Amino acid sequence: MAALRGAEASARPGDRLASNIRVSLLSSFELSCDGTTVGLPVGIQRLVAFLALHDHPMLRVYVAGALWLDAPEERAAASLRSSLWRLNQPGFKVVGGSNGRIELAREVTVDLRDSTALAQALLSGSDGCDDPAGITRALSGDVLPDWYDEWAVMERERFRQLRLHALEALGERLLAEGKVGQAIEAAQAAAVAEPLRESAHRLLVRIHLVEGNPGEAIRQYRLCERLFREQLGVTPSGRMRALVEPLTT
Repeated sequence: MAALRGAEASARPGDRLASNIRVSLLSSFELSCDGTTVGLPVGIQRLVAFLALHDHPMLRVYVAGALWLDAPEERAAASLRSSLWRLNQPGFKVVGGSNGRIELAREVTVDLRDSTALAQALLSGSDGCDDPAGITRALSGDVLPDWYDEWAVMERERFRQLRLHALEALGERLLAEGKVGQAIEAAQAAAVAEPLRESAHRLLVRIHLVEGNPGEAIRQYRLCERLFREQLGVTPSGRMRALVEPLTT
């Protein structure tokens, strides 16, 4: 009974389920509720982002140690308690957990999780590509691009590789379906994300050739050639050169 009374006392009239709360990690951090951005101090943003990058409960001591690396254990634990208290002030259930573990509330949605599932579906061939433009947009942002915490950098690289492969897979599928314009958008998104990725340039050259635009194909090859020479000191591969050699001889 005492525990029940304590739980009832901790609930506030403003508390509500987090079904309309969304965490955005792609391109920039944002916490929103019902479409309205919720302003958070940087320290609390880091907590929300860290939890959003992990889809399972984590020990509080682990979370505190990961976010407050240079602080003694007691101070890190105190900082975590303070952040959790401040995070709950608006009355939104953003964080849940029990038995010494915490996690992002299950009702909270995360754009990175959605985009990861989308990319994996593309690579497995199970996605129907009903909205190519929307898929391309969903896969065009980096994870927290201006954050330099090690855990953010590692996740950024993991998702970058996943989304580049998925964008190229999308481009290949659209090209096979004869949707050339949309295929170009997907391939260009991959090339913009990583200008030194030959496979993205190679896909663009192929698309231009299929479309009957040899001049565009050569221009794309020359761009790739220049980037490789200036940035890497190498030339495009034989596979890449073979695509345009018939046009230049």
